[in-house]
Amino acid sequence: MAANSKIFGCLTRRERWGLSWRGWLAILAFVALVGGLWARCVHPFLAQTRRAETKILVVEGWVPRYVIHAAVTEFSTGHYQKIYTTGGPIVGTGGYSNDYNTYACNGADELVKAGLPRQLVQMVPCHINGRDRTYSSALALRDYFRTNGVAGTAFNVLTEDAHARRTRMLFQEAFGKQATVGVISIADPDYDSSRWWRSSAGVREVLGESIAWLYAAFLFHPPKAPQP
Repeated sequence: MAANSKIFGCLTRRERWGLSWRGWLAILAFVALVGGLWARCVHPFLAQTRRAETKILVVEGWVPRYVIHAAVTEFSTGHYQKIYTTGGPIVGTGGYSNDYNTYACNGADELVKAGLPRQLVQMVPCHINGRDRTYSSALALRDYFRTNGVAGTAFNVLTEDAHARRTRMLFQEAFGKQATVGVISIADPDYDSSRWWRSSAGVREVLGESIAWLYAAFLFHPPKAPQP
């Protein structure tokens, strides 16, 4: 490119290429297209359902009541033999104090209240509070299966809405490749998942889970789980 210099070469003027209004319009159209495709596809991607052939159902104990009732229906119609609830200390209680002060216990109680026999429900509490709670809960379940001789080589995890894909990924990470982890996503009734961007609840859910999934997929590197 041509260049002119002035003041003994201290200043230069160069020609450069820049975007015209047509160029900016093309970029904006491309961004809008990509954004539209992402908005349409991200919720089905996150709210994954992929059942495994198994007699074991796992429910994350922190889920709201509508998920609990869906878990009762799933257990009753899916020919399961046992249901396990997971979760660590309840947020706001100052960390772990005992097993009854955990989401695992709370979820088990809710399942019994919703109609499941107590003897079919087993809570598996996690003692770890803070970050990476899903992964820590999965490790607690893995250790419980090993300690109690449960053949947990295949099980389904039932959870809330867009949390499903991340849940399955972290449970699979905890149990290793030798296990088959299925997942069941229960849709949030507070918003229309096909138009999640029209609801504040949908925006919070999808954007929050998108960020959390990206972290879990690319930035979360737990130590290798010891093999039995």
